[in-house]
Parts: sequence; structure tokens; C-alpha cells
Amino acid sequence: MIREVDDYFAKGCGRCERFATDDCSTRRWIDGLERLRTICLDLGLVETAKWGHPCYTHRDRNVVIFGAVRGDFRLSFFDAALLADPEGALEKQGPNTRHADMIRFTDCAQVDEKESTIRAYVRELMDHVDAGRRPAREAVELELPAELVEALDADPELAEAFHALTPGRQRSYVIHLGSAKKSATRIARIAKVRSRILAGKGALER
Repeated sequence: MIREVDDYFAKGCGRCERFATDDCSTRRWIDGLERLRTICLDLGLVETAKWGHPCYTHRDRNVVIFGAVRGDFRLSFFDAALLADPEGALEKQGPNTRHADMIRFTDCAQVDEKESTIRAYVRELMDHVDAGRRPAREAVELELPAELVEALDADPELAEAFHALTPGRQRSYVIHLGSAKKSATRIARIAKVRSRILAGKGALER
């Protein structure tokens, strides 16, 4: 993955074999991505590279991050539960996303069309950061796969580490394991991610 933001705009994120080729998704959407960059910097956000993508912060808190796939590019908002979203502009990343947290673009010209909304939402989040506000933590009852319950019962070290994870990281493992249709596959996945759980990481963290 790239570590310098300029590399993202020149070559892509570095997360797949299309990195630094004309087939990289960033090439198709580069005009729109550069417009998003200009808007974020104009608003006074600090630019950095995180998880292979341009990420913009305010007072050391993540505010927005963006990236591109073949079919679209999107601007994602951190702590999006704080946003009022009066324009109804936000979409969920996927079926397992709890809150609508992104604006999706399928045409580079849409960035200019939605610029006023983008600026308003970013400023709103910056105000929340200034005030020290964060979304309320929601109590969620996770239904653990039977194979994970058995693994935790048989491995006290793993159980302690799993229960010390944030709710979001615990949920990432439930989703990861739940996507496997066979019990044997779930058991194999638990063995494979044990070291990640002990390290305090989520299923998708590197």
C-alpha cells in the first residue's frame, strides 16, 4: 500500500495488481478524486495516507477518506452518525454497515454538483470535532457463531483477547466467520485469525 498521498494520485492505492497501471481504478476517476482533494484541503483539513487511501483529519481526528473502485468512487465520512444529512446524500457502504456514511459518485462532474453538500457535511463534522462530540455507543448483542463460542471456551487467552476488542472489531469477526457456509471453513478461519485477535486487530485490519 502507498504511504505518500501523492503516490495515490499518481499510481493508485497499491492494494492490488493493477497498481501503477493504466487499469488502476484511480485513473478512471482521477479528475473527480482531485476535485475532492482540493475541497478537503480548502476546508483546512490535514492530508495524510491511511490504509492506502487519502485521509483527511481535523485536530488529529479522522474526518473523511476517499477511494475508487471500477464502478464508482466515494467519499466516506468518519463518525457519520453525527451527521444530520438533510440532503439525504449519504449511502451505506454495504448491508453490514450500521450508518449511512458515504457519498458515491459515478461521474466526475457530480463532485462539483454536490460540492455545497460536501462542504456543509465536512464543516459539520469539524464542528463536532471542535466540540469533542462523538457518536453515542450503541449496545449491540452479537450472535457469535457456534464454532467461535467453542473456540473461546477452549482457549482462555483467545477469549480474553476477543472480549477486549472493541464492539466493531468483534463484529468484523462475526461477519467474517458468518460468510462461510461450512462449519469446517469457519473453524479454519478461526485458527487463521487467532493471532490477529490476540494482537487486538479487527478482521480487515492489516
